[in-house]
Amino acid sequence: MQNHEIAKIFDEVADMIEVSEDNFFRVRAYRNAARTIRDCAPLAEMNPDAIPRMPGIGAEISKKIGVILKTGELPLHRELQQKVPPGIIALLRVPGLGPKRARTLAEQLKIRDLNDLKQAAQTGAVASIRGFGAKMQEQIIQSLAQLERRPATRTMYSDAAEVVEKLIAHMRKCRVIESVELAGSFRRRRDTVGDLDLLAISAKPAQAMEHLLALPGIAEVVARGETKTSVTLHAGLQTDLRVVARESHGAAMVYFTGSQAHCVHLRRIAIKRGLLLNEYGLYRDGTSIAGASEDEVYSALGLKWIPPELREDRGEIEAAEADKLPLLIERGDLRGDLHTHTTYTDGRASVEQMAKAARARGLEYIAITDHSQRLAMTRGLDPKRLAEQWREIEKVEKNLGSIRLLRGIEVDILEDGGLDLPDETLEELDWVVASVHYKLNQSSAEMTQRLITAIRNPNVDVIGHPSGRLINRRDPSEFDLAQVLRVAREEGCAMEINSQPDRLDLIDGACLAAKRAGVKLVLSTDSHHPHDFAFVDYGLNQARRGWIEASDVLNTRPLKQLRQRRN
Repeated sequence: MQNHEIAKIFDEVADMIEVSEDNFFRVRAYRNAARTIRDCAPLAEMNPDAIPRMPGIGAEISKKIGVILKTGELPLHRELQQKVPPGIIALLRVPGLGPKRARTLAEQLKIRDLNDLKQAAQTGAVASIRGFGAKMQEQIIQSLAQLERRPATRTMYSDAAEVVEKLIAHMRKCRVIESVELAGSFRRRRDTVGDLDLLAISAKPAQAMEHLLALPGIAEVVARGETKTSVTLHAGLQTDLRVVARESHGAAMVYFTGSQAHCVHLRRIAIKRGLLLNEYGLYRDGTSIAGASEDEVYSALGLKWIPPELREDRGEIEAAEADKLPLLIERGDLRGDLHTHTTYTDGRASVEQMAKAARARGLEYIAITDHSQRLAMTRGLDPKRLAEQWREIEKVEKNLGSIRLLRGIEVDILEDGGLDLPDETLEELDWVVASVHYKLNQSSAEMTQRLITAIRNPNVDVIGHPSGRLINRRDPSEFDLAQVLRVAREEGCAMEINSQPDRLDLIDGACLAAKRAGVKLVLSTDSHHPHDFAFVDYGLNQARRGWIEASDVLNTRPLKQLRQRRN
């Protein structure tokens, strides 16, 4: 069992307890455990004695982890599945329907799935229930329509990466394989992945196929041929292995990395030059003129090599023709992290522990940005507790010396665009992240005005996770991006690229829009635990897909320059 599979079991347990019992403390225990598990080293490889000492785990949860690692399942999970119809859990995917409302609908209208809910809303039955009304009913109808338009669930990049690490390690043990690499959407670093495309060079493809089939965790062999085998893994990902000749490897990497639109554009260029481009090579009159490497394929088409993250046919080919491709941001460009949490609210490490972890990763500064008082569930900070934290930050910074700590806050943007702390408190801070955490289903006009009002507050440095999406769980809020970016440019307010694996927000297209609008970005991890600083790579993927360069990101600057910007 891999970490994300174990975490998923605990998340589902939390969902089912939330619907059936509404026991806040039990729900939080399983949610915290799931988050810790996603963040930590592979549990299957850890010393069992170390697991109970992990934050958010404890002895009882540790026993359950042991059961899952040994058997692949959890009895409590099975018991709850028999008690709670799966359709009711699906109701939690509907924006605005929390566990209490879902339980009310199930009890009073006998709703068991989304189809029942749709019928009840369309016939007016939902509006008749106390606490719902016509407005909530109309909102449910609109939310269900959004869910129906949503594409089939894809695997989050971070979960796919965990699978890929083991997959590549397994394939590289095969002696007949010269090299093996990932192509497809995973190589393009998309935030979600539909399947995995493996490309290998080997003179003995049959043996390479046999080696793939020996991989632990295969649920089904979908197809098997001379140069291609497809399997479905227990993790849910279909994996295709293609074996190619060395002289065709570059052309195959171009072809199978995609995207489809990018490849179609390349083939049009080839045709104009009297050439034929396919997965085997680039040909003139039946003779191969390029194919062994990607670089020679692009060069033969009159193009600079294009980073995989850009291959979406969004202008990258024209930029390659004109030698104007962006110099994409890299991890080494980042000097600080401007969004972190501690045990003062919902973080799982102290100020000192977070600072030491950031220093170990080579960062020069971090902002401590715990939640403001509106988020009562996280014990959000009021002005008094915030002042207490300032004293601790000052003490830790003095003791450590080699990393600078900024006094910050993640302040809630209220429904009318006001902020959750008074201006006189915010004025004393070094860094203010303003975020929307509730009422994310406002109309586009309302959300646009809400964000603009917050942006116009001179104390706000950056808008955190601007769309509020949670991948595969919550759609992004609707707002006029162009208008928000225009005001952000006027006010000098940045937009965040949040690196949390289930957020990756701004999305890549919005990153590109911000760059073109002249709005600066902040690439943050939103770390709640020392392990979370590693999430920076996911945010970097998103930034690179959005054409972002180091100069576009504020926390690539030395702290002195960052301070000068605010002053």
